[in-house]
Parts: sequence; structure tokens; C-alpha cells
Amino acid sequence: MSISAKGKKDNSLSSRGKALLTGKTSRSQKAGLQFPVGRISRFMKKGKYAERVGAGAPVYLSAVLEYLAAEVLELAGNAAKDYKKNRIIPRHILLAIKGDEELNELLSNTYIASGGVTPFIHNSLLPELKDQEKQEL
Repeated sequence: MSISAKGKKDNSLSSRGKALLTGKTSRSQKAGLQFPVGRISRFMKKGKYAERVGAGAPVYLSAVLEYLAAEVLELAGNAAKDYKKNRIIPRHILLAIKGDEELNELLSNTYIASGGVTPFIHNSLLPELKDQEKQEL
């Protein structure tokens, strides 16, 4: 806010000289999040998880969900790059989750449609190595 020559307050500029933003600021913008805080708040209230929902609870839940989504997408993107693909498919998401110890534990009872199975060959099914090959390893 600046003061004009006539002594009136001018709302077009802030004290730092930047133009003030007009319009409403969402709770997601205030928290610096991409996930919708208002929508999550509405779902928490509508779902009857508790009688009352505090103001910070949906912000915290939004931040946690955003972090998990970013983590899975980063790992799935790396898996897609390993297969020289530009597009993430459910198989890449499955490989990313199964490859990360903590995400695998968190999502152990989750099925991903069109994800396939994790590649695993039991040691007893592998061909036996000769003595020279064992020493090299």
C-alpha cells in the first residue's frame, strides 16, 4: 500500500512495490501445495471420519498425499526411462513400488490393474555355477 500525493492510500501497490494479487487465495496456495486442500476437507467432513475436522488436518493430509504421489511418480518415471519409454504405464508404477522397500511395505496389499507380476526367480531354479565362476563372484 502506498500513499499518493493527496494523502490517500493507494491499494494498487504493496509496500515492496509489487502489484497486489486480486482475488481469493485458496488454502492449497497458502500451504504451497498442488493437491486440493478444500476438496480433501470436504471429503473428510462428508465421510464422517470424526464429528469435527480441524483446520490443519486436511492441509496435512494433502501434503502427505502429494508427497506420496511425487515419490511414486519419480520412481515410476525412472522405471519408464530404464525401459526407454516416454510414457508411464501401470507396469512401471508396479515396478517402482515393488523396488522401494518402504513403498512396498505400505502398499503390500494393493493390486495394480495391468501391472503384471514382479520378476523373481528362486535360487534353486537357477543353473548351478562352476567352482571357477563362484570364485570370480
